[in-house]
Amino acid sequence: MKEYIKELNIGNIKLKNNVFLAPMAGVTDVPFRKIVRQIGSPALTFTEMASTKAMEFGSCKTEKLLKIPEYERPSAVQIFGSNKTVISETIKRLNEDESIDIIDINMGCPAPKLVKNGDGAGLLLDLKNVEQIIKEAVKVSEKIITIKTRKGFNEQVITAPKVAKIAEENGVSFITVHGRTREEYYSGKADLDIIKKVKETVKIPVIGNGDIFDIDSAKKMFAYTNCDGIMIARGAQGNPWIFKSILSGKEYIPSLKELFDTIQKHIDYQIEYDDKKQANLKLRKHIAWYLKGLKDSSKIRDEINKSENIENTKNILKNYYNYLINNINSV
Repeated sequence: MKEYIKELNIGNIKLKNNVFLAPMAGVTDVPFRKIVRQIGSPALTFTEMASTKAMEFGSCKTEKLLKIPEYERPSAVQIFGSNKTVISETIKRLNEDESIDIIDINMGCPAPKLVKNGDGAGLLLDLKNVEQIIKEAVKVSEKIITIKTRKGFNEQVITAPKVAKIAEENGVSFITVHGRTREEYYSGKADLDIIKKVKETVKIPVIGNGDIFDIDSAKKMFAYTNCDGIMIARGAQGNPWIFKSILSGKEYIPSLKELFDTIQKHIDYQIEYDDKKQANLKLRKHIAWYLKGLKDSSKIRDEINKSENIENTKNILKNYYNYLINNINSV
C-alpha cells in the first residue's frame, strides 16, 4: 500500500499525502472532520457542500458550513449551484476568507432536490453550462478551484472524460471522479474503468472515489486506475481509523475503549459546535455507524434514536460500554 502514498502538489500547495475525506452532506461538519484529522491525518478534509444560492441570500446556516478552523489547513470547501453568476459572486466572497485554500465545485451530487434545479449531477446534462461555470470560477477565484463529478448522468450520458477535459483546459487543479452515474446513486459497484479512462484523458491530478472501505479497495483503486489520489466517503462513516490503516498500510482496529473514547470526544466536539438539542439529533447517525457490528447494537441504536437529550444519550452509551466489557467474549 505504501508505494501508492505520496505527496501531491496542487497549485502552490504541497499536500502531505494523497488520501482525502470526501465532502458529505449532513456528515462532514467541523466535529467529524476534527475527529478524522486527529485519528487518520488525511491531507484534505472537505466541508459539507454549501448552496451558492443560499449564500447569495445571506444564509447564516450556509455560512456556518464553510467556516474553517485554523488547524484544518490546507482546507477545502465545497459549493454547488448551476448559475455561473451566482457561483462567481460566491467565490468572490470566499476569496476574502484567508482560512480557505481550495474551493471545490460539486458536479455530481445525485440528490433529487439538486438535480431538478440543474445543480450537482444535473449539470451533467448541460456541459456548455459546465464549461461556463468553470471558466468563470477560475477567472474570479484567488483560491485553487477543483471539481467533483460522477461517471455520468446515466449509462446513455457518460460525461466524466469530457468534464475532466473541460476542467483541465480551463485551469482546474484536480478533478475527483465517483465511478457511478447519477441514476445509480450508490447502488452496484463503482466503475473503475471510467476513472482509469479519465486519468488517461487528462494530465491534471485525478482523484478516485467510490467503494473505498479498506486497504484492499484503496490499493485496487490506485493500482487499476493509476489515479493520483483517493477520496473516501462512506468508508469513513463510523470508521475514522480507515485513514490510519491506508496511510500506514496496516489494518488498524481500535480497542473497545478507544472506540467509546472517540465517541465521547465526538460528542464533546459536537456540543461545542451546536446547541445540545441539535448535537443530540446530529450524533444519532454517527453513533449508529460507530457501533455497527457490536453485540446488540441495533437495540442501542433504537434507544439512542429515542433519546431526547445528550445527557441521556451519554448514559445509554456508558451502560452499553459496561455491558460489552462484561460480555467481552461475545462482542
